[in-house]
Amino acid sequence: MRFAATVLLWLATTVALAVTIPIAWAQKNVVDADGYAAMAQHAAADPALRSAMASELSTRAMELITNRGYTVDSSLVQGVAGAYTASPQFPVQFAQANRTAHAWIFAGAPPGQDWVVDVAPMLRDRTFAELWNVFHLQVPATVTVPLTVDMPKRLRAGKLRPLTAWGPWLSVGATVLTGVSALLTLAVARSRGKALSSHGVSALLAGAAGWAGIEVAQRYINDALDHAFGDIRLIAEAMTGTAENSLHQWLNLTLAAGGVLVVFGVFVAMLGGLRRAG
Repeated sequence: MRFAATVLLWLATTVALAVTIPIAWAQKNVVDADGYAAMAQHAAADPALRSAMASELSTRAMELITNRGYTVDSSLVQGVAGAYTASPQFPVQFAQANRTAHAWIFAGAPPGQDWVVDVAPMLRDRTFAELWNVFHLQVPATVTVPLTVDMPKRLRAGKLRPLTAWGPWLSVGATVLTGVSALLTLAVARSRGKALSSHGVSALLAGAAGWAGIEVAQRYINDALDHAFGDIRLIAEAMTGTAENSLHQWLNLTLAAGGVLVVFGVFVAMLGGLRRAG
């Protein structure tokens, strides 16, 4: 009976841990606006993202110039945009622009407002100042860039609003459940060393399941990215890559912790055996 209870508690711990890791990661890096902005700021260091963003900004700048009847060498505008995305101001402003995109889907937006980002603050950066002075132009109050070609019917403003309310509770609840299950397993098990090793195995299984889950999710991620186009698609791919790398780091830490627990559990079990033998 005790063995059966230990096995059931171990299974509960394993499942709870496998669920807790992605939930806690998503709450910290996706649902939470500050966490998402921090991840976007980190992604802004990606050369591919900087290149795509420079291309998008140069396109918008060219539109502003040509709409006033001027002509300009596109390579000049591209060079200015590239200098901006290489500047230390870019990651901060890119993160702020992503806050707007985050708010649209998590907090909602006025009826009829599309999913867009406003790049006007970027175009008003001092890096572009000389360019605007040459053509006696001022950047409009807003310069919006649509994030999708066609908005999926299932995706609408405020679609994920419930997660902002329930996400923290789910994350904390899953973490507490995992901890309680692990402690109960230790309490019920006959051998503390073996129980510790089993928790290590749980972490190894949870980490491996997470890696497999990311591979399975790739197809759905690619389907979602198909709604973006051009430079926005490249930017979204870079953001997705940063998110995947972040989750991979969490899973790698889980695997490492699992390996340590297995070794430590074996060591504790050996000490217990020596104590009983003595």
